[in-house]
Amino acid sequence: MASFGDAGARSWLGAHGPTWGWLAGLGLLVADLVLPVPATSVISALGYLYGTLGGGAVGAAGSLLCGTIAYEGCRRFGQQAADRLLGAEDRARAARLFAGGTGGWLVALSRWMPLLPEMTSCMAGLTGMPRRRFYTALLCGCLPMALMFAAIGASGTDRPGLALALSAAVPAVLYLAAARWLKRG
Repeated sequence: MASFGDAGARSWLGAHGPTWGWLAGLGLLVADLVLPVPATSVISALGYLYGTLGGGAVGAAGSLLCGTIAYEGCRRFGQQAADRLLGAEDRARAARLFAGGTGGWLVALSRWMPLLPEMTSCMAGLTGMPRRRFYTALLCGCLPMALMFAAIGASGTDRPGLALALSAAVPAVLYLAAARWLKRG
């Protein structure tokens, strides 16, 4: 396949049929950890094939799984490597950023941008960002982004401007509410 934009993603996932297309979509979203997979195109194609809710659910699950693998893998195996590469002082400085409120915002808002979701999840894991804060922010970012891009795919349009704006605003509003809830608990 020469191009893996929206049309290419729809074609590729459609070739797997409705029975296996969702699994191929999950695989592509997780592969985004190591390959330059355009996640928003994959989620849009999932919306085209399964509708807004079905495609959004699979897209959110894939994005959550990708974020979880990046975070947990780096948290478990990467801290010593980060100390060697960055130095303990720089990693500690980054850890303070991710332990505070800023880290949650970075995780939630990064989900709709290319390349940043995986790097941000890895950094959150490397710095030991608290799991409760990470997973709350990850959920606040993944759900609206996946539903917005699945809605674009379900409607059959290729104009993601409104979805980009909403997928940036909705995670911010959700995480603002979640951050207040986290402070209480």
